[in-house]
Amino acid sequence: MDSFFDSLEAWLASHPPRPLNLPGLVLRESAVLVPLFERDGVPHIVFTRRPAHLRHHANQFSFPGGRRDPEDSTPLHTALRETEEELGIERLRVRVLGMLNEVPTTTSFRIQPFVGIVPSDGQYRPSAEEVEFILEVPLAGLLDPSILRTEKRAARGTEYDVYFYTYNSHVIWGATARILYNLLEHIRQLRLRIPSAPLGREMS
Repeated sequence: MDSFFDSLEAWLASHPPRPLNLPGLVLRESAVLVPLFERDGVPHIVFTRRPAHLRHHANQFSFPGGRRDPEDSTPLHTALRETEEELGIERLRVRVLGMLNEVPTTTSFRIQPFVGIVPSDGQYRPSAEEVEFILEVPLAGLLDPSILRTEKRAARGTEYDVYFYTYNSHVIWGATARILYNLLEHIRQLRLRIPSAPLGREMS
């Protein structure tokens, strides 16, 4: 499985992320980590679901991350700090593979996503304030085209695609789905066989 992660790291290094080009819009900086890991030879991805009491994106699936604080020297510092705060994964235990395209949100943020490998032991220490439960999903399950649907929406006079991934009973959409779509496109272009597992795992 190291060969898959090594290939993905090399691919991302040779395909720099596309920055946002939205003239006239001032968006606040934020960053997320797209956490990957291998268990029993199968690559997985980790999502968190946000609690119902949060002001923005309540009950939605997300990647660990958030607003860039003044003390964060780079967006990567933001992504790793937030991952440690939300999931209890120490930043020194994350192997960063590369970056994905920047993504705007309807709440006036620009998200810089980083892809990283996290420990596969499942020993999370989730923040009760920010994480309702954790969902681990085999990557191969998300590459199935039958679980993806697309809707057209408009914002600020521009039409754009909204992606919805339905995995079992879980629906991943919004900025998280756009980030996921970008990652899966890279993986498809790698043309590597991705081992599969029957089901994902959720943890409160």
